[in-house]
Amino acid sequence: MIAQNWGMTVTINIAAAKAKLSELVARAEAGEEVIIARDGKPVVTLTPTVRPPGARRPLGVWDRFGADIPEDLFIGPDHETAHAVAGWETLPVDPAS
Repeated sequence: MIAQNWGMTVTINIAAAKAKLSELVARAEAGEEVIIARDGKPVVTLTPTVRPPGARRPLGVWDRFGADIPEDLFIGPDHETAHAVAGWETLPVDPAS
């Protein structure tokens, strides 16, 4: 049940929000402020994530995790797969032959 609705702000308790999550997300996307409360006390605010059309992800997002990822990880050859299929050119096309 929606506890409060003051114009562009909606406050709803967690139990009711579970049943109406899709509606609440749509309302947040439409510009309303949606506040989810526990025992009548606000704990979370739903807001839309706005990314301009055609925006690209920022480069270097893994830097903050301190991961040492090689630059050619997804571009270079996969040595395990290459080793597993080595010699496939000489195998018969028909396994029965």
